[in-house]
Amino acid sequence: MKSKQRSLSNHEIVTIAVFVLGGESKQVDTEDVAKEADKLAPGRFTWKKYRDQIDKELIRVFLSDAKKPKNGGYVAGVGNDGWALTSAGLNFARQNVGRLEQNTNSSPRLGLKEKNWRKSEKVRMLGTPAFDKISSGHGDIVTEQEAEAFFRLDSYVTGKAREQKLLRAKNVFGDDPDLGEAIKTLEGKVRRN
Repeated sequence: MKSKQRSLSNHEIVTIAVFVLGGESKQVDTEDVAKEADKLAPGRFTWKKYRDQIDKELIRVFLSDAKKPKNGGYVAGVGNDGWALTSAGLNFARQNVGRLEQNTNSSPRLGLKEKNWRKSEKVRMLGTPAFDKISSGHGDIVTEQEAEAFFRLDSYVTGKAREQKLLRAKNVFGDDPDLGEAIKTLEGKVRRN
């Protein structure tokens, strides 16, 4: 007998909307998430009185819920700056995007600018001294500066900006067969509390 799969919660749907909009590698605006969430689950996020209007405040609330660790910690960000997927959110979205009946592909469509950035960034990362040391089995002698250069960080990139750069690198290249291991190894060398 086939087990019945539970329906997705509102914070899970907005997480998938962030994924479909490319939130694995960029900040996504709340209004864009609202439109995409309404496509994924028509009528679920609309006003009660005016069913043709998407309630942006509801979307913001569910994005905030998706941020909470008790709900998976799927997104990072705030309404004014935009929203991006965390590693947990990316994993969740990849596993569950197919559960929603939709007219989009299971992975976000990349624009030319994003494709070019990914290609050049991968080439750049593969050419760094940090990557050379890791690929030759000497990851233990990578300096903090070399690890920072791998992620395009320096001592001036701190706090939220540092976290966003690391998150983007992990989301975009974390599963890459060439870069995945290096990212995992080097991330600990550049994290600051």
